[in-house]
Amino acid sequence: MGSAVMREAVNGIRDWYLTEGRAADTAPRGSVIFGERVFNDEVQRARLPKSVYRALRRTITRGEPLDLSVADAIATAMKDWAVEHGATHYTHWFQPLTGITAEKHDSFLSPTADGRAVAEFSGRELIQGEPDASSFPSGGVRSTFEARGYTAWDPTSPPWLLVSGRAVTLVIPTAFVSWTGEALDKKTPLLRSIEALSRQAVRILKLFGSTAERVITTCGPEQEYFLIDRYFYLNRPDLINAGRTLFGARPPKGQELEDQYFGAIPERVMALMSEVETELYRCGVPVKTRHNEVAPSQYEVAPIFEDANVATDHQMMTMEALRRLAPKYGLACLLHEKPFAGVNGSGKHLNWSMCDDQGNNLLNPGATPHDNMQFLVFCAAVIRAVDEWQGLLRMSIASAGNDHRLGANEAPPAILSIFLGDMLTDIFEQIETGRAKSTKQGGLLDTGVMVLPKLPRDAGDRNRTSPFAFTGAKFEFRAVSANQSIGFPNIALNTAVAESLERAASELEKSVKSGKSLEEAVYVLLRSIVKDHKKVIFNGNGYSKEWEEEASRRGLLNLKNTVDALPELMKPAVVKIFEKHKVLSERELHARYEVALETYVKTVNVEAQLMVLMANRYILPVAFRYQTEVAASVAAVKAAGGLSCQGQKVLTDMTELVDALKSRADTLANLLDHNGASPLEHARHIRDAVIPAMLALREAGDGLELMCPHETWPLPTYREMLFVK
Repeated sequence: MGSAVMREAVNGIRDWYLTEGRAADTAPRGSVIFGERVFNDEVQRARLPKSVYRALRRTITRGEPLDLSVADAIATAMKDWAVEHGATHYTHWFQPLTGITAEKHDSFLSPTADGRAVAEFSGRELIQGEPDASSFPSGGVRSTFEARGYTAWDPTSPPWLLVSGRAVTLVIPTAFVSWTGEALDKKTPLLRSIEALSRQAVRILKLFGSTAERVITTCGPEQEYFLIDRYFYLNRPDLINAGRTLFGARPPKGQELEDQYFGAIPERVMALMSEVETELYRCGVPVKTRHNEVAPSQYEVAPIFEDANVATDHQMMTMEALRRLAPKYGLACLLHEKPFAGVNGSGKHLNWSMCDDQGNNLLNPGATPHDNMQFLVFCAAVIRAVDEWQGLLRMSIASAGNDHRLGANEAPPAILSIFLGDMLTDIFEQIETGRAKSTKQGGLLDTGVMVLPKLPRDAGDRNRTSPFAFTGAKFEFRAVSANQSIGFPNIALNTAVAESLERAASELEKSVKSGKSLEEAVYVLLRSIVKDHKKVIFNGNGYSKEWEEEASRRGLLNLKNTVDALPELMKPAVVKIFEKHKVLSERELHARYEVALETYVKTVNVEAQLMVLMANRYILPVAFRYQTEVAASVAAVKAAGGLSCQGQKVLTDMTELVDALKSRADTLANLLDHNGASPLEHARHIRDAVIPAMLALREAGDGLELMCPHETWPLPTYREMLFVK
């Protein structure tokens, strides 16, 4: 089986080169095609009456409601533009609590009395849709029989055209709410959290003399992913159904030589990357960077910063494009956090900042950050938010998949800490102790080679082990997992920072009102924040055992798995800030908690059932056949008068592993027959009993893989999947 699969994979590479490979050389220039499938500001300005365009801009920038007559005009222009580009259908595209996107396509065509049909699209159809909400996760917000849900057009995220084969569909980004108005999605609370942060940030800006009226959060999420040959993928039931390999012995070569990172991109992979970029450019997604990642067959794509709401939509589009286009090149895209044991998993580094409506990045320290009071206030507010709401932020990236990755020597630890770098750390230390100026400077880096220029050097190095690092004008939330939406991590971060900014604004306003100068008030505020929250600042090696011990002494949380992290969402203080800033009600929060618990249990349950199936139907039959062959060989040698000591040892080892595999598969199957008194109790059973049993079963299965002949092994191996390009 193994050899046949390998031949199919090699044939697939050959067939790809003869078809798609040659065509990939003619990719159009991004500057020419960028945004051509987007109903963006340029198209709106050209196609809408001036009064309608101005009304739409007021809705986008100020949140003013749209009059239905204005919506009708926008809908007509949008429909005409889409039809001109070949669209026959439209869809309200939303992000339910499943973690992926959802869409229901409706035709523009409406029959007429004379038996013909015309293309129609009204403002009411644009603004609001009504998909059946009964089968989406709700966490108890509504019963199954309460099916009514509404999609509401989000005008701040521009519509775009989805081209799939010969079908062209107008995609309208929307929010998704229940009949009672409660959020059933990620977009609704994300928009609320951005508004909450904006209200508090503007209060602080006004103290510094700014005329800004609005602040948005901006994001640039990096996406890591694996690409393997599709023939291998289709012969791995665990990859198809669970997204990760549940069995698989470590290959002789993994990432030990560190020869994959930033290496030459394989031709077939480059062709896929090029087409994905072309598709994303056409849809207005500003992807910028592509490169090989650390693990073999692992890659990364990263965009330029955008409004966090649009960036969240674009990030989902990026994942969908990778998955959709990979088969065209004989590849499968794996977005699981840990598809292969023993090599690095995949994350999604969420680069996050704040920007006012005048284009100023509020986390830009400038040339002399120690003199930039405004920057220091916003930076300190983030530090306090991360410290005070560690549990919330940790919960926002918790999942069964991320449990395999966080804390390993490849990813940020489960302990939330902040890396500031030497210069900023020095500045905040001096603020606490009363010294006025920083002595840390970047200067120039002399490479020692005459023909190379002297390079401007940052005042501090980067730290890849930090889960939350300041990397120059932004923070990088590095613990986000590869396949999750960045929606909830953004919501959690925005809400935590909004709370911290509100306290900062109130303290500064009170101090200034009492007669203190703004500079004096800022100094008192910063000194207080540094004194109370410096424990969360750590610039060292986050992978070390020493840091785990030090973090415990500092009082930082170490929530090592999802089951420990999820209850953080329902702590009274967390519920209070979400309700206070009108981001999510207690009922909406509890719904997300229930959905997260249910998702965890179902994910591991599917994986465990798959392991039992694969052990019994894939591995055991092959192992029994080889065991029989070895036994026959040993018997033949003995019959001929030989001793066959080594043959007997192979048979004994084989028999022990076969017995262990069968016994452990039965044990795992029995452990799945469990009903906890509560969802949390059931999740704890999964964590404490089922997952250890899965690891034990895998150990036996991987041992058999190393003993059975390659040509008989029923599953593609790691050395094939990771190294056949």
